[in-house]
Amino acid sequence: MEFSSELRQLLHIPQNIAVFSHRNPDGDAIGSALAMQHYLEQYGHTVHVLFPSEYPEEFGFLPGAEDILIWDIHTEECKQVLAKKNVFIFLDFNAYSRIDKLGDYVKNMPGKRILIDHHLYPEPISDFEFSDPAASSTCELVYGFITGLGDGQKINPTVGKCIYTGIVTDTGSFRHATNSNVFRITADLVERGVDDTGIQDKIFNSQKEKHLRLLGHCLANRMEYLPEYRTAFIWLTRKDYEEFDIQRGDTEGIVNYLLTMRDVKLAAFIHNQPTIVKLSLRSKGDFDVQEICHSHFNGGGHKNAAGAYSHDSLKATIQKFKDLLPQYKEALLK
Repeated sequence: MEFSSELRQLLHIPQNIAVFSHRNPDGDAIGSALAMQHYLEQYGHTVHVLFPSEYPEEFGFLPGAEDILIWDIHTEECKQVLAKKNVFIFLDFNAYSRIDKLGDYVKNMPGKRILIDHHLYPEPISDFEFSDPAASSTCELVYGFITGLGDGQKINPTVGKCIYTGIVTDTGSFRHATNSNVFRITADLVERGVDDTGIQDKIFNSQKEKHLRLLGHCLANRMEYLPEYRTAFIWLTRKDYEEFDIQRGDTEGIVNYLLTMRDVKLAAFIHNQPTIVKLSLRSKGDFDVQEICHSHFNGGGHKNAAGAYSHDSLKATIQKFKDLLPQYKEALLK
């Protein structure tokens, strides 16, 4: 990472800073945002973290999570806070559309903008851009951002806990999207006092009974396996959402169970939302699900993990997904 003198001066003088991440925030979104907040506050900055929507409750253990402002819930408070901000930091997203109405409100406000992200095709929304699609996570980049500024000593156990959370969730507990730098960072965080096993326990062993019953329903009643394309998918209806009282974050990770099948190379989770049908795609090896999402479903993401949406019905969206598979058959059977 290269840091201009303008950026160094901006961050080393107390500012009024807003930190943002995307709708439906995951571990990398909340981890990177809170890591940045706790780092910046050591310089005397006034920092608020804002998300368009709520985060999954399993991340409530992270320090500062309880103070995050949610646009969908605290709209007027968000507006009051933003009126005083002069620096905006965008983490784990690279287009205003990813923060929805919050983006519409912020994009014309005066102030310097910093983007740190690992998704493809960043839009020109910042004055200072740190984008690397090869990174495992935005938290990996936040670690590099802090150390690149010569502030490695400011990565205390609080900052480290947040960074580790983003890395461990975006790599699926180090099962994918890893690189040698990730393991060096993780070792450094543990040496600084981060309780790696304790964090994983809080994230992955906090399921409620309904989560296991929902998973059982998905695997027993809502899974379709297409061996001729090495593909499997799970679908959920609005009735399923009502029956299992599915809330934001309750379906996180379900799609990954499909990839535990030996011969599955492409996995999809397709489910009804109030106004759209959402798709989450995952893959093994070199198969690029980002291309499918970008080309056919108004979405994007990473090579092995991407998301998209459709304005068609659930049935029509599932059929469209299945109809696409023949054109990817050669790549899927490699």
